[in-house]
Amino acid sequence: MCGICGEITFDARPASNAAVAAMTAAMTPRGPDAGGGYAQGRIAFGHRRLKIVDLSEHACQPMVDSELGLALVFNGMIYNYRELRRELKARGYRFFSHGDSEVLIKAYHAWGPRFVDRLAGMFAFALWERDSGRVVLGRDRLGIKPLYYSYSGDARRLRFASTLPALLAAGEVDTAIDPVALHHYMSFHAVVPAPYTILRGVRKLPPATLLTLEPDGTRREEHYWAPSFEPEAGDEARSPEEWREAVLGTLRTAVRRRTVADVPVGVLLSGGVDSSLIVGLLAEAGQRDLNTFSVGFESVGGEAGDEFRYSDLVARTFGTRHHRIEIDAQRTLDALPDCIHAMSEPMVSHDAIGFYLLSDHVSREMKVVQSGQGADEVFGGYHWYPPLLESTDPAGDYARVFCDRDHAEYLQAVHPDFAGADHSGRFIEEHFARPGAPGAVDRALRIDTTVMLVDDPVKRVDNMTMAWGLEARVPFLDHELVELAGRIPASLKVAGGGKHVLKEAARAVIPAAVIDRPKGYFPVPALKYLRGPYLERVRATLDSPAARARKLFRREYVDTLLADPEAHVTPLRGSKLWQLALLESWLQSHGI
Repeated sequence: MCGICGEITFDARPASNAAVAAMTAAMTPRGPDAGGGYAQGRIAFGHRRLKIVDLSEHACQPMVDSELGLALVFNGMIYNYRELRRELKARGYRFFSHGDSEVLIKAYHAWGPRFVDRLAGMFAFALWERDSGRVVLGRDRLGIKPLYYSYSGDARRLRFASTLPALLAAGEVDTAIDPVALHHYMSFHAVVPAPYTILRGVRKLPPATLLTLEPDGTRREEHYWAPSFEPEAGDEARSPEEWREAVLGTLRTAVRRRTVADVPVGVLLSGGVDSSLIVGLLAEAGQRDLNTFSVGFESVGGEAGDEFRYSDLVARTFGTRHHRIEIDAQRTLDALPDCIHAMSEPMVSHDAIGFYLLSDHVSREMKVVQSGQGADEVFGGYHWYPPLLESTDPAGDYARVFCDRDHAEYLQAVHPDFAGADHSGRFIEEHFARPGAPGAVDRALRIDTTVMLVDDPVKRVDNMTMAWGLEARVPFLDHELVELAGRIPASLKVAGGGKHVLKEAARAVIPAAVIDRPKGYFPVPALKYLRGPYLERVRATLDSPAARARKLFRREYVDTLLADPEAHVTPLRGSKLWQLALLESWLQSHGI
């Protein structure tokens, strides 16, 4: 787990070492253990390292293989690297290190760009071919690892980095607000789908995508994987019990894969089914002295800010070394500026601060944890899935329950300069109309798994954990598990209020009290009910000279939300006022 960056020029100019050094320095928290750079003519790469496998200096990056004429920067973890290494050695390749980075170099040389089909893991990388001058950028199937890029104004230079703020550190970025991205942020629950970001001059590589850049600037994108939501031959005859056993077996493999490390691996234990199941499967596999971590916040408005009763139960059941982290309201308030600054893009979900503060504590003891993100999107755990079984307007019904505002309210909220088409509504309709997902629930699961999950929960976990040099691994996003889940009949997945197959599989592993409890979430009540110093901070942000000069939002709309914040909530029960303040805070934090 690391931070990568680089610059590529498409004319006679050499790449800028200074720009790459600035980007590398900006990502020091992602890789606190080591840093390095490599430059050769029109390419320059930078890297920050978090040592997880092969802790020696042999595995440092940028990694250059002079014999093969390849240079690499890589962020992530390839869980099957040992198997691939054995296969490559049998083909005659010689290795000078023992980690996964060098495996990527040899695999690319052996199998070409589609070597990614053989990878089980999370990754973002840049590979340079010395002899052809070609550069290949790639991102994993589910977008677990980020990759941003920015062109110069004349398109004769491209920079890339693991974080958007790293690109800002190098300078020369068009920081104007992108109107399409703003519509997504304000409407599509702050999800800004790739390739967009909130800034017009920065784009992100979509998941499961290879971007090939030739020396003259010619570019080619290839989308190399997509989950199917249709049954395979014989699936119709499978019983619920057979699906349950298939899920449990595949999940066992996914959890086991994510124990591959040369350092201990812990678990972020919320007390919900997903993280509890990870703990149970690790215990089942014989792991002892497992470190588990839970966080809780002060209650506000009668709403509890922790789920310790369930995480404590799981910790007792499996005898883990459990760490309960309690955060008071003042600590949460004090940490907000640093949390917002750590975001690669503005992320409105309240639990960003939860993961940020939890990661602060966990990183003092661990470098790697497993986390339960993705199960709800993959196995149908959200409340909006069951009603879609009877929907006659799938895209419209999905938008009404998921989106924060309709287009009419969006036009009331933003400055006229940003008024335009209903970009989010059109995006949802086009996504739902694609082939490959037969029913309304299947289409909702597809957009949530391949879009919403990538640019909300997964991005949030990556940003907040890596802000403290902590690697988070997500077994529910193992691509083989995602492929299996896509084939399960939608009616079976969402039975019993949702996530039925996974819950039934979990009964063989974890206590029923955890499975049959009301659905929980990562509660941070102080950001849902904006009161006292939280409301004053929000007011100060939106009333600041920078916000008034920016004129991003209509003043009358801002004043309406400020007058009664708790009366203006989204369909998913988030604060509309916090959404505005978060965006403005993020822009100010990065000097935009």
